[in-house]
Amino acid sequence: MGDYLIVLGLAALPAAGNFAGALLSETLDVSERMLSLALHLAAGIVLAVVGLELMPEALAASPAWVPILAFVAGGAFFVLLDRALGFVQARLDLGEKASGPLAIFSGVSLDLFSDGVMIGTGTVLNPALGLLLATGQVPADLPEGFAAVASLRRAGLSRTRRLLLAAGFTIPILIGATLGYFALRNAPEIVTLSVLALTGGALATVVVEEMIPEAHEGETSRLGAIFFTAGFAIFAGISAYVGA
Repeated sequence: MGDYLIVLGLAALPAAGNFAGALLSETLDVSERMLSLALHLAAGIVLAVVGLELMPEALAASPAWVPILAFVAGGAFFVLLDRALGFVQARLDLGEKASGPLAIFSGVSLDLFSDGVMIGTGTVLNPALGLLLATGQVPADLPEGFAAVASLRRAGLSRTRRLLLAAGFTIPILIGATLGYFALRNAPEIVTLSVLALTGGALATVVVEEMIPEAHEGETSRLGAIFFTAGFAIFAGISAYVGA
């Protein structure tokens, strides 16, 4: 039980980074250009998570075609999730403008879920590895929380709803960490790696279908592409020097 509490404590670090980003977006007057840049930065980070962390790990499976199919299934999963969000949007009377930001919120939640899975399984292998994974995710998750809550703010959601959704980022990462610690530690490797690939497919779809289009809805900046590549580079640096 003590080891599981350590896993939860480590998983709380990236969640705290997301919440700090959310609080920062509440204290600043976020312009359309600033939000666009934050979304480009977050999109670059998410693609780096997929390309540098999730898929290389997943493709180590044998046979490799199983996680590859799981990657495609992850994209299909997000499409279905996006439809479900549309239904929730209609039931909560949030308005059409909120569908994109809520989809981005769900994408960030999936990213945190994958963080939790990696932290949970990594801690089982080596507590020091779990600590490195957790601390390495914190600076990467901060701009995601900023962009997600800033998008909800632009969509007109009340501050109470925004803060509740920001606090809700804690849930997916704790679920992922619990799954990684209890369920996947005894599962066949092909299952664990396929879960990572499925998450990667969903995250890649979020970037293409939601984050980048949302970043170009309002006033944009020519620096957007630079922020996108910088986001990728930030996580690449973290992966190379912190999470190694």
